[in-house]
Amino acid sequence: MTNSGDVDDVPQIAIPQQPRAIEKTPMFTAMNAARYQRQTLIRDIEVNHPKLLCYVAGNKAPIERIDTLGFVDMLHNISPGDPIDLMLHTPGGDVDAAEKLITLVRSATGEQGQLRIIVPDYAKSAGTLMALGANSIVMSESSELGPIDPQVSLKDGNGHDVNHSVLTYLNAYEEAKQAFREAPDDPANCITFERFDPTMVRKFNSVRNRARTFAENLLKRRGANFSKIASELMNISTYPSHGQMIGWEAARNMGLTVEYLPLQDPTWRKYWALYCHLRLAIESDQRIFETNFVSLIM
Repeated sequence: MTNSGDVDDVPQIAIPQQPRAIEKTPMFTAMNAARYQRQTLIRDIEVNHPKLLCYVAGNKAPIERIDTLGFVDMLHNISPGDPIDLMLHTPGGDVDAAEKLITLVRSATGEQGQLRIIVPDYAKSAGTLMALGANSIVMSESSELGPIDPQVSLKDGNGHDVNHSVLTYLNAYEEAKQAFREAPDDPANCITFERFDPTMVRKFNSVRNRARTFAENLLKRRGANFSKIASELMNISTYPSHGQMIGWEAARNMGLTVEYLPLQDPTWRKYWALYCHLRLAIESDQRIFETNFVSLIM
């Protein structure tokens, strides 16, 4: 007979095994080490600053409608009304796309919210237009904005795409028209004036007015001297080159709200280090959208 006190008679209680924590594999971690390093830099910057969004494009990656995907992703976890810092590096691009992107960011902060745009290197043309939508622009000696001179791509006689400066074309048209009015019998004036296509002139006028209205509307909302600033940014006598540099002092002198940080400033050094990592992550025809929780290269 078995004794009731035997150990074998004691019910055995199954102890549930704790599920093993899911972790990234060593290979995955190694393959994405650069991204983890960049996002660690972003989190470090955010300790004393607002949420940081990064949009960095190669020199052959203009602002386009497709960039909406990246911006919506970066804004996904931003609470309405939160202040935002946007690191912006772009050669420029489509004005309509630029309007959509800056409108998305401003909608997240709210009209009375705070948006700073950080320009580590350059934000040209349509990028400068985006910067006009910020409460302030953070710049250093390495930073530059550019004149607002919309570019239109047209086919040449051989079917190749050629970019034309809208402002240069219209200025040349006005000069030819004035010369024709003053000396209509001069054959050279007649030939020069007749080379301008009225349809093209109307189209270029429309593009110029579109860019100016966009710039002025952004500046009005910030309480800036919109007419003066827009006129200076579109003055090709002052800025004859589309790629000409507008540094932090020139930007401040024309009336923009610029937060200047010297190159040796500890915060600027962090911005620059992050920018270098972001640039190295992309080819010249790519752009990267990155936050401490988003990383997308297109």
